[in-house]
Parts: sequence; structure tokens; C-alpha cells
Amino acid sequence: VLVVGAFLAYNHFVVGPKSVEAQEAMFKAEQYYRAGQDSLAIYGDQNGSLGFEAIVNEYGSTKPGKLAKLYAGLCYANLGKYEQGLDYLKDYSGSDKILSQLVNGSIGDCLDNLGKSEEAVSYYLKAAKGVDNASQSPILYKKAGLIYRNLGQYDKVVEVFTSIKNNYMNSPVAMEADKYIDEANLLKEKK
Repeated sequence: VLVVGAFLAYNHFVVGPKSVEAQEAMFKAEQYYRAGQDSLAIYGDQNGSLGFEAIVNEYGSTKPGKLAKLYAGLCYANLGKYEQGLDYLKDYSGSDKILSQLVNGSIGDCLDNLGKSEEAVSYYLKAAKGVDNASQSPILYKKAGLIYRNLGQYDKVVEVFTSIKNNYMNSPVAMEADKYIDEANLLKEKK
């Protein structure tokens, strides 16, 4: 009884107020993020906005603090600081399945920009399968397919774009899939 009481008291008197503070701190940083002001979103301003980095450091164990990791990773990636973006994105852990899969897509983007394309492919494919919707999956599959194309893995190109064409036939990416399939088949023959 004593342990349960201590746990409930801790959640009520410590975690609860910390989450509220973190949520309040997130408000201005999220506004900066939406406005495309990534530096201010990460580092804050001189008017009292903490920024995502400080929110992670101070409230990292709360739900808003965990979300701040995602935002910080995206902001660093937008600024071209892919290593720092990767650190935050890989550290993010959330319960929303769609959001978690889109984080995998962002990790793929960072890896691809760092020249780690083969590693990026697995993140793109994982994200595309996990999201499994007509708006994001074709884009993620296309990124994987283009990497396969650059690597000269033409069978994989055909496989990925055929999957897009068959499973997401109404997407704009599916409408251009034949172009990539035909090109891969031609290049495969020349090999």
C-alpha cells in the first residue's frame, strides 16, 4: 500500500506539474517550428521561450519532452545538421504508430543526406510499411526505389515501383511508376 501510495503521489505532485510546465514551454517553440524558424525553435529566444533542446534537457521524461526530441531532430535536419538530427530522432519514443513510422522516414532522410543510402533504404521501407497509407507510403517507397536505382539494384527498383503501382494506384507516384520500371528493365538488360 505504501509503495502504491508513493507512486501515485509522485505522479500527481511531480510528473503531472512537470508535464504541464513542459506543455507550456512547447507552445512557443512549436510556433517557431511551424513558421520555419528552426534555430529559434531549437534554441529558444530571449523573450523566455526555452526551445526544444532545453525542453528535452529539463522535461525529457514527460510526454511533451519526448515530443520535443522529435521536433529538435526535425529542426536540426532542416538546418542540414543531420548527425544532430539523427541523435534526437533515434532517441524519440512515442506511442503514436503513424508518427513513429514517419520518424523512421526522417531518419532515412538524414542517413541519405549523410551518404549512408543503403542504411536509409531500410528506414524508408520500414516507414512505408508501417504507415501504409496512400499519401505517405508511395513517397517513402519512391525514396527507397531511387536509392536502389542509384545503387544499380534494378530488380529492387522494379519490385518497389511495382508495389507502388499495385497498392497505391491513385497516388501521383504510381502514375510515374512505369517510367522507373521500364528504365530499370532497360538498364538491367545492358548490365
